[in-house]
Amino acid sequence: MSLEPFVDTEIRSSIIGVFVFINQETIAFVIGRTSEGNFKDGLDNNKMSPWNEVVNETMFSTKKKGSYSSLSMEKKMMLKIQNENLLPKGGGSDQPSLEHKVFLQFFLKKEKANGPKYIFKHMVKTLKESQTNNKTWIPYGWLILEIFN
Repeated sequence: MSLEPFVDTEIRSSIIGVFVFINQETIAFVIGRTSEGNFKDGLDNNKMSPWNEVVNETMFSTKKKGSYSSLSMEKKMMLKIQNENLLPKGGGSDQPSLEHKVFLQFFLKKEKANGPKYIFKHMVKTLKESQTNNKTWIPYGWLILEIFN
């Protein structure tokens, strides 16, 4: 069938006839960071996740869930930078997802996070959602045709 051999999960696209392949290592190269550090996957907004207490303690100084309005100005600004640049969010909710809180937690605690992996996994997740929900808007500004994994 003339398919290329599977090497790693990647995003493939064609922009003006030029084939583009994006994977985690591409992102690591572009942002000048190695793909190392902490990474937590599969953190849907599960109320029973042990991460809820950890991130709430870091972000809101309490084990109970806090609201966006109770965040300090520094944390609001960091969350805005994260949402606008690293892990773009669709929709108008100010409330960060558990995935966004954990990623921010690593920065607040000065722990090394695997930034390229977070960005790439977020891109793949967003693209899959856009394909299954027939959305035409993709927060990365690219026309991505397929995800191969």
